[in-house]
Amino acid sequence: MHRTSPIATADLADKYGDQLRVCDVQFTSYGAVHSFARPVRTLSSPGDNALLHALLRTPGKGCVAVVAGGASLNAALLGDMMAERARDNGWAGVVVYGAVRDSALLAGMDIGIHALGTSPRKSGKAGTSAVDAPVSFGGVTFTTGDILHADHDGVVLLPTT
Repeated sequence: MHRTSPIATADLADKYGDQLRVCDVQFTSYGAVHSFARPVRTLSSPGDNALLHALLRTPGKGCVAVVAGGASLNAALLGDMMAERARDNGWAGVVVYGAVRDSALLAGMDIGIHALGTSPRKSGKAGTSAVDAPVSFGGVTFTTGDILHADHDGVVLLPTT
């Protein structure tokens, strides 16, 4: 398992310039951990969080779940119970290209959570997601194993070697 400490995304941009893969999405931080850096596990999950439920039940080993939710704010892909499960199972964070809910409770949880916004609605549970397949949004492709850094300034991926 690759361990890394968070480095400010602005400092990484200064260091790596155009080699840094910068996600051009304006995320909001919802968890109590605002800066985190860990390897990625990917999930394509537009409108459906059944496999995200399953993934967060597994040992996270300090990884960050990156969820491609199609930028939808129609229904939340992550709520307080799932975030609590993720934290308890060793996940460092969850980045949701979509909505979360229970934001007041998420704010007190010791886990990194970045998302586009909130919705009180639950998502579907059809299990139509894909785990560990590359996902793209914000001008970058996230692949399982990439090293992600997230803070209030953004979400970036270190250059691949």
